Amino acid sequence: MEIGKTKEDLEYEKAKLQAEEYYKSIKSVKCPAFNGEEVFFTSEGFNHILYRIKKQEREVRAQLTRFKLLPLAKELLAKTNTFQECEEYSEQVLVSRHKKKEWKPIFIKDWGFVAVIQNTRIKVVVKRVGKNGQRQFHSVIPYWNTRYYRDIKIIQNTSRTSVIEDV
Repeated sequence: MEIGKTKEDLEYEKAKLQAEEYYKSIKSVKCPAFNGEEVFFTSEGFNHILYRIKKQEREVRAQLTRFKLLPLAKELLAKTNTFQECEEYSEQVLVSRHKKKEWKPIFIKDWGFVAVIQNTRIKVVVKRVGKNGQRQFHSVIPYWNTRYYRDIKIIQNTSRTSVIEDV
């Protein structure tokens, strides 16, 4: 054992390394919900699993849970024909233009996929930045508890035993 590291620290580092290797091996998945177009697994998606926002790391337990859900997220995107949520919005970002910094609005579209796979209910978020940007995996979340009313209705109407394999 390395000096100054606990058994839990070493287990976390091992799980993180395995998850990162698996994530990098995916590259992209053809998603039937997008007419067979690819959803790319970029470094941004993996960073979102590790961090809430820049420099604010998620709890280790939350990261470990998301690491375990990665194979299910890939399976969900490869099988699903429909998305349950869709949201469009714009954000202001600072860009350099002609050696000057200015704020510019950028169009963003998110899709949420909720399903029960291998008796685990998950939500996968896919994001597209710009009108013609590529679709990217953004996040995977265990999806049992929520504080948003729109999500509570989905949970009440979903059976824990329903399986996506029928799709």
